Amino acid sequence: MDIKGKVSIVTGSASGIGKGIAMKLAQYGADVVVADINDAQAEAVAREISEKYKVDCININLDVTKVSSAENLAKETIERLGAIDILVNNAGGDRAMPFWETTEEFRNWVIDFNYKGPVNCCHAVLPHMMEKKSGKIVNIGSDAGRVGSSGETVYAGCKGGIIAFTKSLARELARYQINVNCVCPGPTDTPGFVEGTTEKLREALKRAIPFRRIGQPEDLGNGVLFFASGMSDYVTGQILSISGGLTMAG
Repeated sequence: MDIKGKVSIVTGSASGIGKGIAMKLAQYGADVVVADINDAQAEAVAREISEKYKVDCININLDVTKVSSAENLAKETIERLGAIDILVNNAGGDRAMPFWETTEEFRNWVIDFNYKGPVNCCHAVLPHMMEKKSGKIVNIGSDAGRVGSSGETVYAGCKGGIIAFTKSLARELARYQINVNCVCPGPTDTPGFVEGTTEKLREALKRAIPFRRIGQPEDLGNGVLFFASGMSDYVTGQILSISGGLTMAG
C-alpha cells in the first residue's frame, strides 16, 4: 500500500470505527489527523497512534455540523502537516426509535450530523485537492442506507443520501483525478453498538451474519485502506459493503 507520508483526515476518530480506520491508515505509514469534537479522547488517540506507528499524528477539534469548523479543519491541517491527501468522512451517529416518535429537533440533529457533516467536510477540503489535482475521499455510509433499517429511518435516509452524494461527487471530481468512494458498514463492535443493543439482539445478529461474527473496526479500516491507496486509482463512485455477508443487495 503506497500511503506512506500521505496526510489523512479521519473525522469522528476518537473512538469506534473512526479510531480503527485511523489506526489502519497509520499502520501503513500515513500521517493522521484525529478530527473529533471530543478533545480529550482525540488527543489520547493521536498520542497512541504516534507512539505505536511513529507517524505524524495530531488532533484537531471538529464539529462536522458547523461549516466554520470544517473550514478550520482544512486550514489547520494544511498549516500543520502541509497537505490533505485523504479525507475519511466517518463522523455520524443515531439513536434507534420508531420514526413516529422522533421530534423535529432529533431529526434535524440526525440530518446535520450524518448528511450535512460529510458535505461540509468535502466542501472544505476540495479547493486544496482540486488545486493539486489529486486526492482520495472515502465516505462512511451504512447498509441502512442500502437496504433500510427499522428504527433508523431518518438515519437510513441520510446514509442513502451519502451514497448518492458519493456517486455524484465522484463524477464531478474525476477530471481533477480525485477519487470518491463509500464504505458501508454492517453491525460493528463499537461502544455505541453495544450501548444501543441487547445481548439477545447481538446474538441474533451473529446468527444472521454468514461469517457468524459482528464486524470489527479493523474490518472497516481494511476497506478504507484500499480506497485511500493507489490500488484504487481507477475506482471511483463505488459502494463497498463490509457486513460479513449480512447484506448482498446490488
